[in-house]
Amino acid sequence: MKIRSYSELSRFTTFDDRFDYLMLGGSVGQSTFGFDRWINQQFYTSREWKHVRNDVIVRDNGCDLGVRGHEIQGNVLVHHVNPMDSDDLIHGEEWILNPEFLVTTTHSTHNAIHYGDRSLLPRPLVERQPGDTKLW
Repeated sequence: MKIRSYSELSRFTTFDDRFDYLMLGGSVGQSTFGFDRWINQQFYTSREWKHVRNDVIVRDNGCDLGVRGHEIQGNVLVHHVNPMDSDDLIHGEEWILNPEFLVTTTHSTHNAIHYGDRSLLPRPLVERQPGDTKLW
């Protein structure tokens, strides 16, 4: 598996290109941590994670995949650009807290990355035009 990084990701200027770079193509219902989910939850409530998470959100200006013009209006997720598993958490792998391997996303973008499903991506806002309130 290719190791992805924020440095490489930032070379792509469009949202679609960044999505393509990150897309994993898993399947719905595929277990990531299974019975070890408690390890994952313990990590995401840690002081260390909360600190690096805030740093990543600031670095990305609160934008989906760090792309200006894709400001996140609701809940913000910070995504590991390389999938991790329970062994990575148990062994305290340094990369899981390294901003070089993290990016800001929305929940729907995060799911689209994991499932490889573009239909889950947030739709861009359509600018209002005179007369666009007509039903047809």
